[in-house]
Amino acid sequence: MSLGAVYIWSVFQTPLLARFPGWSETQVTLPAQLVIAVFAFAVILGGRIQDRLGPRLVGTMGGLILGAGLMLAGLTGRFGEGTALVWLVGTYAVLGGLGIGMAYVCPVATCVKWFPDKRGLITGLAVAGFGAGAFFFAPLARGLIGAGDYALFGIPLFPLPRVGVFETFTVLGVIFLVAVVLGSQLLRNPPAGYCPAGFVPADGAAGRPAAQAEVAPGAMLRTPAFWLLWLTYLAGSTAGLMVIMKAAPIWETFGLAATTEAPVSAERFASIASAAAMAVAVLALFNAAGRILWGRVSDTLGRRETLILMFVICGLVLLGLDWMRVYPLYLLGISVIALCFGGYLALYPAIAADYFGTRHMGVNYGFLFTAYGIGGMLGPYLAAALMQTSGGVEYQAQDATGALAIQVFQLGEYGKAFVTGGLLCLAAAVVMLAVRAPQTGAARVDVSRPILVGER
Repeated sequence: MSLGAVYIWSVFQTPLLARFPGWSETQVTLPAQLVIAVFAFAVILGGRIQDRLGPRLVGTMGGLILGAGLMLAGLTGRFGEGTALVWLVGTYAVLGGLGIGMAYVCPVATCVKWFPDKRGLITGLAVAGFGAGAFFFAPLARGLIGAGDYALFGIPLFPLPRVGVFETFTVLGVIFLVAVVLGSQLLRNPPAGYCPAGFVPADGAAGRPAAQAEVAPGAMLRTPAFWLLWLTYLAGSTAGLMVIMKAAPIWETFGLAATTEAPVSAERFASIASAAAMAVAVLALFNAAGRILWGRVSDTLGRRETLILMFVICGLVLLGLDWMRVYPLYLLGISVIALCFGGYLALYPAIAADYFGTRHMGVNYGFLFTAYGIGGMLGPYLAAALMQTSGGVEYQAQDATGALAIQVFQLGEYGKAFVTGGLLCLAAAVVMLAVRAPQTGAARVDVSRPILVGER
């Protein structure tokens, strides 16, 4: 859950623009793009190291780096606009992304080794926490930035002090460091030759290839299956992150566009911003649920067939999202998108293990996961680049001293971005029809060295 709090960036976007009014939409989006990209490529590094040294050490290192990155991001307010953006990118995006990537791969690679009979379900459970992170941390960040209650589903649970946008990074950094380091101590690989009692892989069952080859990374990169999977993962990640990383400002645009006040009162704006933060939390819940749901479905229906179904559903909802401007309907739309997006994060590790084995799972999935990283850059970029500003709305908000000041919110039109994401998903569904498991006789099985298992 701590690693998955990367998805709450949209909660920070409006407060950062208020603090640095010279930043453009693409500039304030840059840290969100780069943290996903660095995270994805760091999975290769973390996967390679944990394949050799075990998951406990690598997960611990990741937690320390993530915590340090966010605590350093808390110093951003000490710089001017130009330097502040560079500092935030270097700390939150680069260090934070590196820590997330190193730690993220460890439970995923470890769990599929313990549960080869339930790969879809177990990867879904393993990454469900990652998807659920924003559900718990978006309300926390929102409350710490602007003061108010910590609330889930609109129910206030306890009051939070107003610490400001930059100090919120520091608070989260401390929480993430402690949680990830402690959680990493529970990870261990199964003993050599481990197999669940009574488990006999059935030929062609539940999306598994007839035989399990242990394919080395170099051999995997030469198979058409890898590249087709990579392209579809890229499409799904781009479309999903386009909405997930912009969910709060999208609803703020929808909500403020329908408001006739001039300027919008502080109370009204706080209500819209609170609803936007709740939208982030709700989609996080569906993001997590989708990882478990689709993972379990794929164990029965098959990975490829399940992915095709998810791409079609996600694509159709994206095509209609711009018309979902009533809050319950907006929540429904982004929840379905998040449900499908979460499924991608569960099924692609499982299908990588199905097609290429578990011996090199860490680094093999790391290479496949680069599609998610590029999608993390492309999705938020497209949402910002394709957005057309349709005017500014003045609203009242507290400044750094706590006094009310007039701010301007730039309304955006995201219709082109939604259509682009929808078409990408539908194209991915077509491409998935061509995906076939690599023939084990054609893939090189790497038995050149023993697997290092146990605690290191």
